[in-house]
Amino acid sequence: MTPEAAFDRYEAIRHRLPGMRRPGAARSAADLGDLAGEFDAVVFDAFGVLNVGERPISGAAERVAMLRAAGKRLFVLTNAASYNRAATLAKFHRLGFDFTPAEIISSRDVCEAHLSRRSVSLWGVAAPLGFDRGELSVNNVPLGEARADYDRVDGFLLLSSAIWTEARQTLLEHSLRTLPRPVVVANPDLVAPRETGLTLEPGYFAHALQDRLGIEAEYHGKPFPSVFEEIEGRLDGVPRARIAMIGDTLHTDVLGANARGWTSVLVSAHGLFAGLDVDAFIGRSGLSPDWIVPSI
Repeated sequence: MTPEAAFDRYEAIRHRLPGMRRPGAARSAADLGDLAGEFDAVVFDAFGVLNVGERPISGAAERVAMLRAAGKRLFVLTNAASYNRAATLAKFHRLGFDFTPAEIISSRDVCEAHLSRRSVSLWGVAAPLGFDRGELSVNNVPLGEARADYDRVDGFLLLSSAIWTEARQTLLEHSLRTLPRPVVVANPDLVAPRETGLTLEPGYFAHALQDRLGIEAEYHGKPFPSVFEEIEGRLDGVPRARIAMIGDTLHTDVLGANARGWTSVLVSAHGLFAGLDVDAFIGRSGLSPDWIVPSI
């Protein structure tokens, strides 16, 4: 999928996303060093801000270290639900970042905390390669090519689309059409930037189900509120306007931050809008960040 097509798809499902409070001023700055005095806490998106796929963005680790030395509270808020907590932490350390476990908030962890509130005995999981059922605290079965697995579960959890196929999507759709059940999505992203381009993510497949079946889905991850509430709970006493969300996507990072009253900073040189005129996309969507920086 191209960035333009991804943007158009985000606009098409805009009615399912949180509302925009007010447009930001879209002021420009050289980098986060120029903005450090504006924030007490800095929340980083991962893909397109700290890394592209398995490659760290040049200078990102140094900027994180600078902000830490300046006394800022730091978090990573990632929608990458393919990784469990240990693997997520290991990935950031491998990429050269010094984040602690308490500083990494994943949509997967927040989603899992909400699963126990549902009366679902067995979850069918769209899982990554190498997934172990014991990674989740709820009873589950990974979904593959066996139609019987789709029909016997009480709800569906979309963790990863790394090995998801159109055939599996068709099995899921047919099963839901026969018997509607809860669909919970741990990664609302439609696409993610990687070394070879944009990949389709769980949110893409979940919205396709909603379009075709008219069902509701529950989302955890940017721009939806549960992940932002998790960080706010850890920043008791910090005004929302003094929390900066640093991201590369208008419909997830910027919109999610704006809906919570946070300050949004859009990174334009990496991720979804790399090499494109970001002002044109802001104008078309009305999703205007507070700040724009080329890189952190």
